[in-house]
Amino acid sequence: MQGVIKSYDPVTGDGVLVNEADLADIDLAADALEGSLFRMLRQGQRVQFDLDDHGRATRLRLGSEVDMGTPDF
Repeated sequence: MQGVIKSYDPVTGDGVLVNEADLADIDLAADALEGSLFRMLRQGQRVQFDLDDHGRATRLRLGSEVDMGTPDF
């Protein structure tokens, strides 16, 4: 799956991304950055992800090289 980071708090690790397929908000899992190249995320950054058993985004990976910009909601 692919999406765009909507918000991310580097202190708490809490964040939300927007699923590109249906524009739904998806919370980041607590371990979303474990084992990934990312140490922090920024709004508008495109990522690929999987969903955990609770429907949260996990296993974040590099998305398209195109930065989508900050999404308008």
